[in-house]
Amino acid sequence: MSAEDRVQVEILGLSSSQASGGAYALILKETNGARRLPIIIGAFEAQSIALEMEGIKPPRPLTHDLMKNLIDLLGGELIDVLISELKDGTFFARINLDSQEIDSRPSDAIAIAVRYGAPIYVAEKVMSEASFVSEGSEEDKTVPHDAKPEQDETPGPQLSKLEQLEKRLADAIAKEDYEKAALLRDELKKLQGRDS
Repeated sequence: MSAEDRVQVEILGLSSSQASGGAYALILKETNGARRLPIIIGAFEAQSIALEMEGIKPPRPLTHDLMKNLIDLLGGELIDVLISELKDGTFFARINLDSQEIDSRPSDAIAIAVRYGAPIYVAEKVMSEASFVSEGSEEDKTVPHDAKPEQDETPGPQLSKLEQLEKRLADAIAKEDYEKAALLRDELKKLQGRDS
């Protein structure tokens, strides 16, 4: 895959996902852009990524630490990881190890990448299909103290369904509810596909 077919990303954050039964949303941010890519991952993988990012070393190696130790012991070199495909709502990844590509879940690939400080990439096709554009950070938005949440949550009846979804998506992004934003983005794409 050529360099222009993939986008470098960094980890923006992890948030717990109440709707997904203890799973977490891993948010990847385009390094040189505003797009965000949410990926739902398991609690173990989220913990593994978070511990490494915080520099916390458990008393015994976690599975991803063990994998790194094995790669190092065998003289391997992790080049980068790539979130390569999205099929039926499931992300697929590849670990580029000594010019060999190994199939992986994105959560495992990223957990290993953070241990090496290796670059993380997303295929442009996946980024185009599953990302959303951030309209700015929380610091850019000020909400008056007397604003009513009901007004923020429910668009007025004069808005079309498309406009209502766009407003709800903007609200979800502003509140950093990335899981809800991803669902709204998918709903918007379906609606826009019908309108075209």
